[in-house]
Amino acid sequence: MYDLETRQRALALVAQGRSLNAVSKQTGISRYAIRAWQVRLEPAYATTDCPRCAPEPQPLANSTAYSYLLGLYLGDGCISRLRKGVYFLRIACADAWPGLIDDCAEAIRAVRPDNSVYRVQRPGCVMVTGYSKHWPCLLPQHGPGKKHDRLIALEPWQQQIVDEHPWEFIRGLFHSDGCRITNWTTRMVAGERKRYEYPRYFFTNKSDDIRKLCFDTLTAVGVEWTTLARGSDPFNISVARRASVALMDAHVGPKY
Repeated sequence: MYDLETRQRALALVAQGRSLNAVSKQTGISRYAIRAWQVRLEPAYATTDCPRCAPEPQPLANSTAYSYLLGLYLGDGCISRLRKGVYFLRIACADAWPGLIDDCAEAIRAVRPDNSVYRVQRPGCVMVTGYSKHWPCLLPQHGPGKKHDRLIALEPWQQQIVDEHPWEFIRGLFHSDGCRITNWTTRMVAGERKRYEYPRYFFTNKSDDIRKLCFDTLTAVGVEWTTLARGSDPFNISVARRASVALMDAHVGPKY
């Protein structure tokens, strides 16, 4: 007998396009067993009801974790359909940031506490993955194609959560598609050129809609920001003023 997480991991490998033979060799599980799990998905992905699917939608139990997860999803996440109405959420987290990988897994687990969360190692990153029937209703920004090629707008209930937990949303955005770096410049002081270093935050995303969600939320919490163009494309949001960087350090911080 294999536990739920083992079955989910094997089926996730199949969903990534690998053959049953390849998955069997990697996991040590017979092709017969994997094929049987593909047919009988309901027991493997049993889940609790979704507060958004109820006849009268209810507030989410952990809106703080949801706000962070929403930011992560808009940055580096995607939702794919497996079959029979089962979906899996994947968020790419670089190997360089194990703390981010843990935080991402905890956020998924907090939003869907009765669904398993596991990690699939890929070259240079970990795909933090969770299965649920309800990811499309919990993250209605899901759709075909790349996010920057389609409209991304928050539902009123999502905007309310972001308004209540703006820093968690900002933290998710910057932990996915952002960074904290140290810039430097030189100045002439008393005839001598001296080097000065200062911290700076960047957020980079091709989607105009996602960048607008980012800078609107930054403005709401009092962070000053500017847009920097890469060539003719204004894909970068920069936070460099000392007071604003201090706010970001207090509520967001670098990846770890």
